[in-house]
Amino acid sequence: MPTTVATKEDLNFNRIVSKQFDRAANYLKIHPALLSQIKACNNVYYFQFPVRFGGDHFEIFEGWRAEHSQHKKPVKGGVRYSELVSQDEIMALAALMTYKCAIVDVPFGGSKGGIRFNPKKYNEEQLEKITRRFTAELIRKEYIGPGENVPGPDVGTGEREMAWMADTYDTFHPGGIDNLACVTGKPVEQGGIHGRREATGRGVQYGIREAFQHAEDLKKLGLTTGLEEKPSSSRDLATSAITLRNFYPKKMDARSSASPSGMPLSTIRKGFPSRT
Repeated sequence: MPTTVATKEDLNFNRIVSKQFDRAANYLKIHPALLSQIKACNNVYYFQFPVRFGGDHFEIFEGWRAEHSQHKKPVKGGVRYSELVSQDEIMALAALMTYKCAIVDVPFGGSKGGIRFNPKKYNEEQLEKITRRFTAELIRKEYIGPGENVPGPDVGTGEREMAWMADTYDTFHPGGIDNLACVTGKPVEQGGIHGRREATGRGVQYGIREAFQHAEDLKKLGLTTGLEEKPSSSRDLATSAITLRNFYPKKMDARSSASPSGMPLSTIRKGFPSRT
């Protein structure tokens, strides 16, 4: 009797993205050498940096900034703070930024950055020191700057961190008329734009709306078109869930919960600043 050997799924994010690229590339009439160049991550900057939290208390942090492609400038991509940050993850996310921008014809190359640590274990003063020190390292190697490499918010970061990064860049480049353009996702009062905070949730809304207009695809899943009376899945990012609920038109009224336990969005909203 033949035996079946279970194969372990490859969960390496960078290899997963590369396989997705290869599948899509099969439909393109592009020379393999050029496809290899498009897929490759051009630069990855890995560094360790110390942060002093007072007295003799020092901690060492690991940081990354990847530039997947400079075919268009600036390169663009968020900065995330998480214990799960790794070089493979940063390279994969930078690649996805390149592909996303290219598909919708946005003239940016892809980039991504991050620090491996749990931001919930640090107070605001400590987070500011970590962020400014990280930014200083990016400045020294020219991995941040208007028209060159422009970070934005991501997992574990937001408007506050972007304001710290912009201020640090401005300190290193006094008098620069476009210094605030070194990052996106800043607070509105510090050069940010209205709607940035809600952008991810709006993207979810539009994506769901479009997906539920294709009857043939939905039939395979046992679903019907339209969003009336359909439950929406739980969202890991509460901000997106809140925004999604706020922007859903009445004709798209979907029953939603922000957690598997059914916690109301109004409860989660208490922990977040109000929309601008």
